[in-house]
Amino acid sequence: MKDSVVIEGIVSPYAQALLSVAQSNDLTDRFGQDASFLTELLSVSPDLGQLLENPIINPDIKKNVLMQLAGEQVHPTMLNFLKFLVDRGRIPFLVRICAQYQELLRQLNKAVLAEVTSAVALSDHQKEEIRQKVLAMTGASQVDLSTSLDPELIGGVVIKVGSQVVDASLRGQLRRISLLLNSPA
Repeated sequence: MKDSVVIEGIVSPYAQALLSVAQSNDLTDRFGQDASFLTELLSVSPDLGQLLENPIINPDIKKNVLMQLAGEQVHPTMLNFLKFLVDRGRIPFLVRICAQYQELLRQLNKAVLAEVTSAVALSDHQKEEIRQKVLAMTGASQVDLSTSLDPELIGGVVIKVGSQVVDASLRGQLRRISLLLNSPA
């Protein structure tokens, strides 16, 4: 608990500063795309994360690696922000800073994040149906979907929006039936 408070105290000011720079340069959506790209890059390359988190590796090496991997993909201002994080020793918090930035951007745009877990990959049509249902459920103006797979669901989906969870999975239905059958009459 204490660690999460400390991490939040580190992450939040950087995410807010990034949003402030983005707003003053009309780059909020672009930085949101850049944050998604960087998060994805780090999720598919654990070695990159280890390199960035290693305090022994020279900061110039970290900057050069970031320039080579992200220089063509991210806005130059975002690249300068990454270099700044390296200089300040805060680059290990990049994924959390990006997540916090995206949360701030959602608040700014009156959007919500719907975390959708399904047994199989969803089609674009299914994603759009889920997006529309979440819009109706929350009254938000926009819905960002984060999808993941869990074959143990057997079928259906589980949708989490904030603290609300809608379990429309076959596994969830079987669990509810089991509870009904096992409860005293």
